[in-house]
Amino acid sequence: MLSGSIVALVTPLFSNGDVDYKSLERLVEMHIAQGTNGIVAVGTTGESTTLTMAEHINVVKQVVAFAKGRIPVIGGNGSNSTLEAIELTKGLADTGIVAMLGVTPYYNKPTQKGLIAHYTAIANSTTIPQILYNVPGRTCCDLLPETVATLARVENIVGIKEATGNLSRLKDIKALVNDDFLTFSGDDSTGLEFMLLGGDGVISVTNNVAPKLMSEMCRHALAGDKRQAQIINEKLIDLHQHLFVEANPIPVKWCVTAMKLIEHGHLRLPLTQLSQEHHALLTAALRKADVL
Repeated sequence: MLSGSIVALVTPLFSNGDVDYKSLERLVEMHIAQGTNGIVAVGTTGESTTLTMAEHINVVKQVVAFAKGRIPVIGGNGSNSTLEAIELTKGLADTGIVAMLGVTPYYNKPTQKGLIAHYTAIANSTTIPQILYNVPGRTCCDLLPETVATLARVENIVGIKEATGNLSRLKDIKALVNDDFLTFSGDDSTGLEFMLLGGDGVISVTNNVAPKLMSEMCRHALAGDKRQAQIINEKLIDLHQHLFVEANPIPVKWCVTAMKLIEHGHLRLPLTQLSQEHHALLTAALRKADVL
């Protein structure tokens, strides 16, 4: 079962926009060595919205190849077009991923009825387990607990990444779904509390720069060792907050480059490099976590 510290992996890019697969392989090896429990390849942190579909599928395929079965890989399959999401889902079917993660449709603001139809159509197009992803701060679309409960009855919809930061959402969802429905925090700042309240783990941006600490924190939290989890999380709290000082993944891409985890920290337009005024803030957060 998927649980613990799962990284929302960045996608390294050269200055010309091509994917830097050498750096990508190094990132996968680092996460395996430092105890990360799973990888989300080409989620929104992996710049799914600006990669072509062919690039998207190939990056996921390569992450699986680099992992060599040592760590489970989840592929991002979200889109604000149901037909495009289904096309992507079918393209990812033979990559070797263990599940897919689909963000709610952004910009077009579907109703709850529309969300049910969207996710049901995607789930019906594949046999691979599907994980819902709710992040209304980015999508202007909120997947409500009652809607999650309806979707949880679809056979291969197995869990949700809940990124509202509202901890009461976890209680509301768990009251409406079966015990085997997976619940992941998508909000690093409240991830510890989410697990202590019964969540299964965190799909994390912070994990990109502090994988060992995130893995240890999640392990203690899932074991119910609140004190030790809090001690570790205190080192991470500034990263949890400051990695969102500009739109994700701008800050985290700057950090992994500053740490020399990747050779190039480029992004695709319309995303641009981190503003100089934030460099000192993030440098201090990295040093507090003892990763720089």
